[in-house]
Formats: sequence, structure tokens, C-alpha cells
Amino acid sequence: MSGARSAGRWLSCRAPRLNPRLRLFCVPFAGCGASAFNAWPSALPDTVELLAVQLPGRESRYHEFALRDADEAARLLADAIEPYLDRGYVFFGYSMGALIAFEIIRELRRRGAPMPAQLFVGARQAPQIPSRRPPLAHLPRETFLKHIRDYYDSPLETWQNPDLLELVLPVLRADMALCESYVYRHEPPFAFPIQGFAGLRDDSAPPSALQAWREQTSGEFDLEVFDGTHFFINAFLARVQRVMNLRLAHLMRGVALS
Repeated sequence: MSGARSAGRWLSCRAPRLNPRLRLFCVPFAGCGASAFNAWPSALPDTVELLAVQLPGRESRYHEFALRDADEAARLLADAIEPYLDRGYVFFGYSMGALIAFEIIRELRRRGAPMPAQLFVGARQAPQIPSRRPPLAHLPRETFLKHIRDYYDSPLETWQNPDLLELVLPVLRADMALCESYVYRHEPPFAFPIQGFAGLRDDSAPPSALQAWREQTSGEFDLEVFDGTHFFINAFLARVQRVMNLRLAHLMRGVALS
């Protein structure tokens, strides 16, 4: 299947490639949809096709109920992704997206599907580490919003636009419930490499919490640390993409894809 021109409701492919050597599946952070990756294809080589995950409850799937269970999300997304594993592939997940990507891969492994060549994770503690903060999803509106703003240092534009905030709030609550209800189950580590990205001043996922992803692979692990808070990617996107492109080029030279 070359050029994922119709990726269905679960996957968005803004820039189909004619004959990609590698597919990059991207899973966004809480409260966000596939549009977070709209501009990414221009930063990627023509041999890499990006498919962004579109979870229900947002953007083109606004009228659907958002998921609140990571295992359910992993099963449904594994169903959607399996038809696109006819060539080498990698995953990128940011914050909640890293957790979902991790569980999608484990679900694919249980099915005997081909494994990715690489996992990129950003701004999310390793899945085996229990959360250090009390649950937020059930809190009253204003208390919930204050904790989200303070703890994650969320971008100001969301909070300054009342209409946008009302659209995002139900999805954000559901996404937080998904993360807070997650129960880690021990399984063997992956054999492929993991690349972590961390913000030096990210209270929710400090570098030490990203370093713990090393336990989830028997292969290579690297960690890139940025001078920022939880949304360091907004200021350092070009650097994140540069690190990823170097790794993708290495993979496409034959390492882990032969």
C-alpha cells in the first residue's frame, strides 16, 4: 500500500508520499488533534510519510465521545494502523501521545505484527513510573483549569480564547482521565531503540523520568534535554525534528529496516 491517500477517521495523512520507505505515526498530546502535525511533512524527507493520529472528540471527530481508557485506545488504533505496516515504520508520541504510542506498539506485538524501527517519546515519564501528582480529571472546572495551567505550563493562547477553551475542556478532561486511569503491566522490553526528549524545567516529566524509558528497550536509548517546560517543543521544534531526521536517515540506510 503506497501513499496512504485515504487513512480513515483514525489517521490523517496531509502529504502522501508516492512510495515511502518509512512511515512515521505521530500521536498528539492531551487536548490536541492530528492538526498538531500539519506542518511536519515539509520538515521530513520525501521518503518518509507522516500519519497523524486523530482521536475522537476533537477536530474532524468533534461530535464523537473522547476515549478515557488507554487500553481501548491502543486496541482501536492498532486496528487502524495494521494495514499500513507493509513497510518500515516508527512512532512519535508527545506527553499523553507517548503513553498511547507505547501501548499501541505493545498491542501490535501481542498480535504478532511487525515491530517499529524506532520509538520517539517526548514530555512523558516512562510508563512504569507512577504519577507524582493527585488526579485532576474529576476536579471542578476552575480548579481543574488552574492545575492544568500551573502544572503543565500550557500555551497562553488556549486560555485567552473562551470559545477555544470550551471546545478543548471536555476533551482535555477525558484525556486526563485516560492518563490517570492507566495501569502499567510488565511485559518484556522492546528490542528497537528509543529516543527521548525532555524539558529541563518540566515538572510533570523531568529528565530523570524520561531517562527511565531506558528500561523499556534492550536496544539503544538516547535522551535529548531542552531548556524548557512541558511544551518545550513549541520553542525547539526545529531541533526536535533535526534529531529525528538524523535518526530516520540512519534507519533508512538499512539499519533496523533490512
